[in-house]
Amino acid sequence: MKHIFLNLKRFDVPAQMGGVNRIAPLADWGKTIVEGTQDGLSQYDPSDVEFAMYFPEAHVLGAVGAKKADSALKIGTQGVYRGDVAVGGNFGAFTTNLPAAAANALGAETVLIGHCEERNDKMGILAEAGITGSEAAAAVNRLLNQEIKCAQAQGLSVLYCIGEKSEELDTWETVLGNQLSIGLDGVDTANVVIAYEPIWSIGPGKTPADKPYITKIAQFVKAQTNGMDVVYGGGLKTDNAQMLASIPEIDGGLIALTRFAGEIGFYPAEYLEIIRLYMNK
Repeated sequence: MKHIFLNLKRFDVPAQMGGVNRIAPLADWGKTIVEGTQDGLSQYDPSDVEFAMYFPEAHVLGAVGAKKADSALKIGTQGVYRGDVAVGGNFGAFTTNLPAAAANALGAETVLIGHCEERNDKMGILAEAGITGSEAAAAVNRLLNQEIKCAQAQGLSVLYCIGEKSEELDTWETVLGNQLSIGLDGVDTANVVIAYEPIWSIGPGKTPADKPYITKIAQFVKAQTNGMDVVYGGGLKTDNAQMLASIPEIDGGLIALTRFAGEIGFYPAEYLEIIRLYMNK
């Protein structure tokens, strides 16, 4: 089965405020994205491909409300906290954090965990306490493992991101191996998909990971996880859609921006075109 994921990051911020949102007023943003894409996705067989979108929390309700009963989309959140609400226990003392129960109550079906931006945030907090290097990385992996377990306890599927930085290229097997073994420890992997982010190759002026490298990593992940599905998390776009589709070990991709020049940002019609190219329609 193929998986096409969409991480909308903070693409909701209006362009006049320094963001990239030119498609809708803020209150209608989630609704506009769902309404602009779900009919176009209906041509794909849901037994062949899964579609999920990860929204900033403020837009989940609008996105869920815009879904048609037969929509192929799954709406998700961009993370959950490592603790949760419990009957007879903590009933909501999670100021600034999103427990998995709240994500579930919003109507989310899936969650993005371990994105490189989340890992960097956690590493930065640990660095302020003087904890760095492999000790910090292991701690982050343990925290992400707790998040995955909270998500699964609430019935949410998980897209779990792994990846290595430029300074970790010589030790990529250890880095990725630890992210998998610690992050997935005790986890039901049946509803988890792995997203591989070559962090060293993402961003302006960097050389994108090529087909042989991506293939090597995907083969490694499948060998380490008994064949779990692996998608390319470094950005599925028009320029690489057909190349990624040609890699047997890659089971889909993670889309973010759809336009990288001019009025950069996310545009629903361009999102559908990327999927068309990847699915060879």
